[in-house]
This record gives sequence, C-alpha cells and structure tokens, in this order.
Amino acid sequence: MIRRSTIPRIRPYLLGALLVAVCLALLVAGTRPARAAAEPPRLPAPTGRYPVGMTPMHLVDEDRADPWKPEVRRELMVSLWYPAVPNGRHSPYIGAKASAAYIADVGLPVEPDILSRVETHAYDRAIALPGRRPLVVLSPGGGLPRASLSSLAEELASRGYVVAGIDHPYEATAVELPGGRLAGCLVCELDFSRELGAKVSQGRAKDAGFVLDRLTGGRLWPGAPMIDKNRVGMGGHSLGGASSATTMLTDSRVDAGVNLDGTFFEPVPTRGVDRPFLMMGGKPHEPGTEDETWEQTWSQLTGPRRWLQVPTADHMSFSDWMLLGEQLGVPPQPDTIGGVRGMQITRAYVAAFFDRHLRGRDAPLLDAPSPTYPEVTFRG
Repeated sequence: MIRRSTIPRIRPYLLGALLVAVCLALLVAGTRPARAAAEPPRLPAPTGRYPVGMTPMHLVDEDRADPWKPEVRRELMVSLWYPAVPNGRHSPYIGAKASAAYIADVGLPVEPDILSRVETHAYDRAIALPGRRPLVVLSPGGGLPRASLSSLAEELASRGYVVAGIDHPYEATAVELPGGRLAGCLVCELDFSRELGAKVSQGRAKDAGFVLDRLTGGRLWPGAPMIDKNRVGMGGHSLGGASSATTMLTDSRVDAGVNLDGTFFEPVPTRGVDRPFLMMGGKPHEPGTEDETWEQTWSQLTGPRRWLQVPTADHMSFSDWMLLGEQLGVPPQPDTIGGVRGMQITRAYVAAFFDRHLRGRDAPLLDAPSPTYPEVTFRG
C-alpha cells in the first residue's frame, strides 16, 4: 500500500483523493469541511467565443495488454471537447459511481453523488461546428479522473481547439467503464518509486499515441474531419504533465507540450526535446527545492521553452479539484491562491502557449511578467 506518511509528494501523484492534502491539513488543525450546500458545485465559465460540446468515447487497444491488469486489453475512456452547436443539455462531470468512490476515498461529509452533479458548460454530445481545429490531448494527475481537467478543456474548446481528455484505468481512484464496471486504482496499491512513476509515464505515452491513432486515422467520431493532425499538443497535470514530455520523446506527432506541476519521473535523454515545452508549477519545483527534475529537464529542452512559477499555488490549483473543494466547504490552505484564481492562471497561460505554438498567433503573455497575473514569475 502507499504509505501516506513516508513520502511527502506521493499524495498528489497516486492518491485519487479529493483535495486530500487540504483535508488532512484541516483535520490536523482540528476542523472539518462543512457539509455541501444544496446548490451543486459549478465550473467557471469558459471565456472563448465558441459554445462547447462534449462527447465521451470508449476505446480498446486490441494490440496491447493492460500494464496493470495484463489479462485484459488496454481500455481507455476519452472525453472530446470541441466547438459545437448548443443543444440545451449539459454533459455530466463524472458518473455517480465514480463520484461516490472519490468522496469515500477522502471521507468528505457530502452526498456521495455530489461530483456527478457538478455543473459544466459543455453540451452533451452536441454537433461539432465545421472548421479545421488543432488537437490538444490532456492527461490528468495520478489517481485523478480526466474530468479533473474539465475547466481547462472547456476553455481551450471555447477558443477553437478539439481537446481529448484521457482516463487511464487502474491509475485513478475510479474509472467508469461500459457495462457498469468500475476500475479502481491498482497503481495506488503499489509501493511508490521513481521507477513506478516512469512506468506510468511510459504507459501514458502509449495511451496518448493510441488515442492519436484513432482520432486522426479515420471516422471514429463524426467531428473527426475537423481535427488538424498537423497541429497537435499535449498537456497534463502532475503525472499527466510529466507524461507529456515522455510522449514527445516517442511520438513526433506532438508539436508542443505542457507540464502542470508534475515531477519528471522519466528522465529526458541528452538528445532532449526539440519542440516547444511549457513547465508551470508551484514552489516545490523551484530551483534548489525538493524537485530537482525540473532543473534537469529544463537543460534538456532544446526547442522553444518557458518555465513559469506560481509560488502561492497548491498542487491542485492547476486542476478542478481545488475550486470544487472550495465549493464543498474545504477552504484553500493558508497563503495559497485557491482554486478559482489557480484555474484562471492555468487557462490563460496554457491557452497562450498553444495559441503561439499550434496556431502561430502572437502571445505576449508568454514574453514577460504580466500585471494581470502578478502571482506568476518567469524562471526562464
């Protein structure tokens, strides 16, 4: 089992708990989060010009055994977000079974299905608007669902991207599969090591490559013709962000990558990554602190690169988990920016990065510190 007290940075990577670090801090302080109000949590509205659709997909890689359950083929659940024709029906955030698993994992005193009632801004299975769009693949943090990056995905889709969010079964607390099946977190039962982190990153690179094969190789989805396979980016949070770099090492189709607050468990070889890469994270990744992998990786990035620090960010500030937790009565940790501001910053810089490197657009936000986002410092 993962031992919560032995490795300080293990929770963000492999525990699929709803803001578990925050909740543990509250319990130590002698407080408990309040019971959720009747009003369901909601995601911040996207700021782009396009309405957003979301279509879920179930994919099976018949040529690959699951790395954690080798007696079965590798299954993936994928959400596609894209510019769409509104249809009046908003997509669910997560299924009720998965919601109950996440709530039970951390023991929050809220309704088990509360995450299934999160209000999103994407229309369920809406018809895609015509046009050629860049594709961005998103991979969530270890233990977390693809839904945890919904705010970022909706923002990018509202700006004209197709976004594919991947659930990696057996690496998350719960992934709902067809037929009422619920895949738990087998990885979370293993003793953590850098070797395990590298294995997860390598497997996710294969997952991402398979998703790219399916999305760009035919008519898997009615909106597939809108995907421009010559403009592909990948980003992720925590282990998902580190996996973006691993994917770029093995798949030349990925033109630009983003790591949001993730340790690079898979070392970047001396040949480096020659395409654009953004590293954006909190204080633990600053030079001279506990995560030396950021300095090591930075020196191996030979293409256009940017290193942004948000010293007051929590690990979960780069995902939906923090802002949803706040709406469930879990306050942010002292001296942190909180979930709403964290997502504003994440959306702005990730969108600017992909606009520059997938669309060739001017993105002055990436050139120097901005008074709009004084929390962000430039390391390189």
